[in-house]
Amino acid sequence: MRWRDLGALAALALLLALLAASPLAIWLAGPSLDSAMALRHRLPGLQAKPTESAAVVVALDEETYRRPPFQATPQAAWTPHLAKVLRAVHEAGAGVIGFDLVFPTSLETMQRGYDRDFLLTLRQVARDGKLVLGKVQHAAQPIQPHPMQQLAVGGGANIRSLNVLEDGDGIIRRLPLSFALPDGAGREPAFAAELAQRLNPALATSTGTLLLNFSTRPGAIPSYSLADLLACAEAGDAAYFARHFAGKAVLFATVLDVEDRRLTSLRHATVPEGSASPPRCKLEPLPLHRADLARDSIPGAYIHATAINNLLHGNALREVPVLALFGAALILAGGMLLAAFALPLSAAGGIAAALLVIVPGAAAWLLHQGYALPWIGLEAAVILALGTGTGYRMVVTDHDKRLIAKLFALYLPGSVIDGMLRSGRLPKLGGEEREVTVLFSDIAGFTHIAENAQPTLLVQALNNYFSAMTEIIEAHGGFVDKFIGDAIVAVFGAPADDPQHAAQAVRAALAMRNRLRQAGAAFGIDGAIFQTRIGVNSGRVLIGNIGAPRRFNYTVIGDAVNLATRLEGANKYYGSSILASETTKQAAGDICHWRLIDQARVLGREQPVALLEPLDHTEATLSEIFTAAWSAIQQRDFSAAANILSALHQDAAAQQLLARLQSLQAAPASPWPPVTDLTGK
Repeated sequence: MRWRDLGALAALALLLALLAASPLAIWLAGPSLDSAMALRHRLPGLQAKPTESAAVVVALDEETYRRPPFQATPQAAWTPHLAKVLRAVHEAGAGVIGFDLVFPTSLETMQRGYDRDFLLTLRQVARDGKLVLGKVQHAAQPIQPHPMQQLAVGGGANIRSLNVLEDGDGIIRRLPLSFALPDGAGREPAFAAELAQRLNPALATSTGTLLLNFSTRPGAIPSYSLADLLACAEAGDAAYFARHFAGKAVLFATVLDVEDRRLTSLRHATVPEGSASPPRCKLEPLPLHRADLARDSIPGAYIHATAINNLLHGNALREVPVLALFGAALILAGGMLLAAFALPLSAAGGIAAALLVIVPGAAAWLLHQGYALPWIGLEAAVILALGTGTGYRMVVTDHDKRLIAKLFALYLPGSVIDGMLRSGRLPKLGGEEREVTVLFSDIAGFTHIAENAQPTLLVQALNNYFSAMTEIIEAHGGFVDKFIGDAIVAVFGAPADDPQHAAQAVRAALAMRNRLRQAGAAFGIDGAIFQTRIGVNSGRVLIGNIGAPRRFNYTVIGDAVNLATRLEGANKYYGSSILASETTKQAAGDICHWRLIDQARVLGREQPVALLEPLDHTEATLSEIFTAAWSAIQQRDFSAAANILSALHQDAAAQQLLARLQSLQAAPASPWPPVTDLTGK
């Protein structure tokens, strides 16, 4: 080995270590934490010792909704029953009580005296300094408890924000400890921090965030059904309340199958719900939980409960210092580069494989010690070191292969080229069936734009647009199959398998739409701003090198591709930007909000398809309105549906549906359910 080689390898090791410890790799910290927590959960030697939870949950759960007196009663009417349980919990000596739910309405305005017991109980608990109500800040004005409840608890001093922080991938891994007050009037503690400080006034206040250390032990945060506690309170069993709530931080919260469920760093390490539940007081539990089903989301109350436990027990997670991370990356990358350069490729690959097992194990052990290690960045450094070391070693002998790779890089996905180089054979005709998601996008009104534009400027604008959209597609794991005029055909889930291909495609579609909305005139020509229409569909396709022996493309064909193009075209009819199929929605899951636009029969298909529009978090109201409208339509209450939609004056899809409702009202005996025939592409 020459000094030149040693210098080059040292420089590469330093570069890889800097990358692994740089802000560029920060986005890997979240997935690293999630997977390390799952590994810690599955390794018996790393299971945390049982610690008594300082926080418990009074759950407005599925059982509560199914039992009298709550059954078939709106939640706003539950306050007399809540008052009984709240009073029993308080009298049992609860350390502090928090409401992780908001009652913005009250029946008191319609039936005077209905909430009297509830309001009096709130006032009593608040006067004892043991009550915190929650509020939620989603827009300019927060969602607050009803004014009478605010008055009962003494105002803002006993109301705190329930907001949580989502990382860029939509996962909750940390919780803010305080929030800025309006008009720069300082900061106030967050909901969980307020409860913890009231339970232990010696806790120091903080303006930072808390990296949550979730317990994966079944029943780690005891939860009690409100229905059982009501029966217990009515039976006067004060001893039960004293045993389970004395000195605790008690959260009244919604714990349901679908409402207020959040993805956290616990998403790969959840346990079946209802596991290791505390003893009941009066009612036998209803058989609502499956012992073989563990969901990846948890009720939001357990996030706040975990934060309270972390603060009171002092076991919140700490991030590994950057200098220590850099040192570990330097050692791993340097050793791997030397192995790749000096050892046979099989031996170097064996060392890399061993490190890929050891590093996550070390991360799980560190997590057990209270440190979060972004180990995926370290493994990336190992993999990159193996690749760059091997590449440096073969930089001369592999000249022909590199030339082939360069020639084909503009036409084939990277994984296809890698396979070609490993086999030493050029691409040939052939394909395979795969489950993928196809994204088809087109520029609205492009024909008219092209007619009035200079060709050179048009090409420049298109290249600018294609570059930005391709970057987004590839950032979400897809590849661009082809450009057809102003259209883009992209594929997710191939050539490499990606179980999240539908979710990635939907995220990419939203990102493409938002990029064009935010960039404005950056994409367009002569004042005409590009607006894209996108169709997304998932299904089995034939994918591979298709064409003639002397001219072929790596592409996809099949009915799933055709439906994606039809969905793109359907946007013109509804004035929407993105339409996806039911297949894609089911595969993608709850990564965003959705609204059903219509049931339609597209050109070339006999069976109607559901046209669904993915929406980001800023458009949640649209989803709720359309869900309510379609519920009314299914009940043939067209007048109610029209009233629901009437507020959306500027929404083209809502106006289209309103027009449909008028025809349904005029012909109530028309075929059911209503299906729109779309005759155009």
